Amino acid sequence: MEESGKADKPGSLGLAAVIGAVAGLSLATRWGALPMIAAAVVGGLLTTVSEAVARARQRPGQIPALWSRIVMSTAMAAPLAWALAAVTGAGPVVVGLVAGALAGALGLRPQKVVLGPLVGLAIGYGCRLLWGDVPAAIVGAATVLAFRTVSAAIFRDPQVMMLAERVSPADLPFVVPLVARTRYVGTGYVRDLAEVLGGDYQAAAPDVGIVASLDELAGPEFDPATVAPLVREFYEHTTRFTLDIVPRWRLWVRPGYLLYRTVLARPLGQANVPMNQREAQRGVRSRIDTISGTDDGTVSIRGWIRSYVDNDEPIYVGIYTTYRRDGRGYVSVGFPLPQASFTATLAPTARAGGGLVLSSRGDLDQPGHYLTYVDAETKELTAAAVHGFAEQLDVYLEDGELRAEHEFWVFGLPFLVLHYSIHRKAELG
Repeated sequence: MEESGKADKPGSLGLAAVIGAVAGLSLATRWGALPMIAAAVVGGLLTTVSEAVARARQRPGQIPALWSRIVMSTAMAAPLAWALAAVTGAGPVVVGLVAGALAGALGLRPQKVVLGPLVGLAIGYGCRLLWGDVPAAIVGAATVLAFRTVSAAIFRDPQVMMLAERVSPADLPFVVPLVARTRYVGTGYVRDLAEVLGGDYQAAAPDVGIVASLDELAGPEFDPATVAPLVREFYEHTTRFTLDIVPRWRLWVRPGYLLYRTVLARPLGQANVPMNQREAQRGVRSRIDTISGTDDGTVSIRGWIRSYVDNDEPIYVGIYTTYRRDGRGYVSVGFPLPQASFTATLAPTARAGGGLVLSSRGDLDQPGHYLTYVDAETKELTAAAVHGFAEQLDVYLEDGELRAEHEFWVFGLPFLVLHYSIHRKAELG
């Protein structure tokens, strides 16, 4: 790992120097060639020194310190602001507003989305009052610097946080490091994965569950013996059941989800949840594809695949795994993406009446959501923890029938509940 980091250091320093030099040029365009050259040299030196110091203090598996990332984002903002003004003729107020809005949007958190434009307006107006003909590059850089500094002081619990850079999969047991090798995931993902990993592939495996045994999840907060037999059967023999879905989206999230589904989910063939009950009534096909070892036949990969009955359009493809850490069992569900994976790691707790709750919320250090890039050659992982996303799956009995509620939150705000009615397949009685 350390050798890999050292090998990348010259490249990162070179990129930092280029970014700083371009920033310096954009800041000094108004004053002629010599000032531009001097500013480029100074800018390149500053960002190179910043990157070198940050990398020298960086531990294996960590990302550069926040202050160095602020330096780089400030430097990157300068030429972008210069280009905006050069193309559109925008003044300092508009440049500040656009720079702040972009910085806030990249912060993802709703509060940051609001804060960004406000900071941009304040910086833009302030610059215009103090220096009427202020260069746009200075406004853009000042806006990003102010926004990043203020948001770091206010929001001390980052909703998206870089977790590790170029580490071994063994260092991140809560991540499912299985990726899509094409731009489309789709319902044939497990079949394609079997060609890469080897093993015996079985489509729509009969009488198999999303977990091999609930006993693998035993821990201080969960005793598998308390789970009702029907709930246990659902988890260990999922293919014996059918599921009817009723999605309940919050109104505020619907426009954003429609955009996400159109731009990302459908082209990816992944995470394409029904928008309403009418879509769900198209019918949902549920199956589990498996990959087993050729020697003992033990199932090593369980892919739960949901798609619409009428055209097999994917709803989601999830790879279900379990693992143990410090005397506790966890469920990790990996959703393959192109050369990446989005993993939900959930902790089990018992529910009154024999139910089972799997949740990413709580004080344990393992549960959560993780977006991970997997290097195609080295298989090393670069992962971000998405603290702003949370979910909870509650499977329980109601009047002897299986029910489930799958709740989702983003930045602490509830946005979706999937209500499930779960029934044993007719042919099983």
